[in-house]
Amino acid sequence: MSKTIGAFFDIDGTLYREGLITEIFKKLIKSEIIAPERWYNDLINDYVKWDKRIGNYDDYLLKMAKIYIDAVKGLHKTQVEFIAKKVIDQKGDRVYTYTRDMIAWHKSQGHKVITISGSPEELVREMALKHDFDNYIGTKYKTDAANYYTGEITPMWDSINKKKAIQYFIDQYNIDLDQSYAYGDTTGDFTMLKSVKYPTAINPTRELLSKLLDDPSTREKVKIIVERKDVVYKLDAESIHL
Repeated sequence: MSKTIGAFFDIDGTLYREGLITEIFKKLIKSEIIAPERWYNDLINDYVKWDKRIGNYDDYLLKMAKIYIDAVKGLHKTQVEFIAKKVIDQKGDRVYTYTRDMIAWHKSQGHKVITISGSPEELVREMALKHDFDNYIGTKYKTDAANYYTGEITPMWDSINKKKAIQYFIDQYNIDLDQSYAYGDTTGDFTMLKSVKYPTAINPTRELLSKLLDDPSTREKVKIIVERKDVVYKLDAESIHL
C-alpha cells in the first residue's frame, strides 16, 4: 500500500488570525451564557499583560479555556453547536492568506489536509468544513448520555495530545511523516512541527521559536513565516533575535 503525504495545520493563530475560542467566548457573553464579569474580573489582567507584550499568550488562552469549561458545563451540545456555526459563518474568512494558499496547494497536490486544533471540537468541525480539510480533531468537551456537557475535556492544545492525534491520522491514512508538512504557531505545536520533514512556524510565539531554534533537528529544517497586513515575510533562523 502506497504511503500518503499529510499536511497538518493548527487553526488558532496559524489559519485563523486570532483564537477561535475568543470568538465563541464573545458570543457566549452576548447570549448571556457567560456573565460579562467573567471577562472583566477573571480574564482582563491576562489579556492586558499579553497585549502589552509582558505576558504569555499561551497563559491567556489557557485561562480563557478554563473559564469556557466552567461556562458550558450543563449546557446542551446543540446550544454550543448553534453558536459555533454562527461564529464560523460570520468570522470564518478571517484567515491568513499564506495559510489559506498553502491549504489550497496541498489539496491540489492530493495531500491529506488535516487540522489539529486546541479550539473546541464544535468550532473546529465548522472551520474544517469551511476550508475543505479532509479531517479534523479539536478539544473534546465531553457530554453525558443526554448530550449535556459534563465539564470534562480531552484537550488538544498541548504537544502530547497533538502527537497522539498525529499517530491516529498516520494509522488512518498511512501517512509518511518523512514526506509530510505541518504548520503551527505556539509551543503546543512543537511535536507536530518536529515530527515532519517540512515544518512551518507561522507568526510563532517567542516560546515556540526558542524551542525550534534550540533543537538541532528542527533548526535546520523549519521555515518561519510572518504575515503582517497584506505582506508575507519569509525568515531564516539566523535573522531571528530572541
